[in-house]
Amino acid sequence: MVLWRNNEEDWTIRRKFWLPSLSCTKMVARSSSETTRRVSLTKILAMELSPDWVVGFVDGEGCFHVSINKQPEMKIRYQVLAEFVVVQHQRDAQILQALKRFFKGGVVRVNHGDRLCFRVRKLETLAQVCLFFQRHPLKTKKQVDFVKFRKVIDVMSSGEHLTIDGLRKVIGLAKSMNLVGETRFEEVLADLGEG
Repeated sequence: MVLWRNNEEDWTIRRKFWLPSLSCTKMVARSSSETTRRVSLTKILAMELSPDWVVGFVDGEGCFHVSINKQPEMKIRYQVLAEFVVVQHQRDAQILQALKRFFKGGVVRVNHGDRLCFRVRKLETLAQVCLFFQRHPLKTKKQVDFVKFRKVIDVMSSGEHLTIDGLRKVIGLAKSMNLVGETRFEEVLADLGEG
């Protein structure tokens, strides 16, 4: 959202931007020398998100994902990648930045096209995300995937995922979360000698 003052001295004074439990007004600085001044909403608006709002938003827009990638340099030849992701249109970048501040970590990057994503992959930050959702449970079926995701994070935190048995445990949990990648998990198990 951009507000400006043009040469004809007609002002766009303000525009309300509403989110649950959030109302902000944005105004343009008055300067006689400016012809057009654009003010970015993300610079003016410092969103403070409530835990209840985050739970509701993640219930609708978030994803807990676990994948297994071939990594020949690793002892067990596979790497576990766990991530928490929220994708939004670029016009809602301020929401993703607010989530980044809320969880004190993660990155906001281009996902593809006009979509951005807030992504957390760092194990310590994922542990904090899990702690938050343990204290503030999700309300939809996404809670079931979260419980499995939290178990994967526990396995990773202990370092157990770096063993064949730990990898099998992660695959068992991930298979029931990410049904799209089920074939891939079966291929990994076959490569480990369980196919």
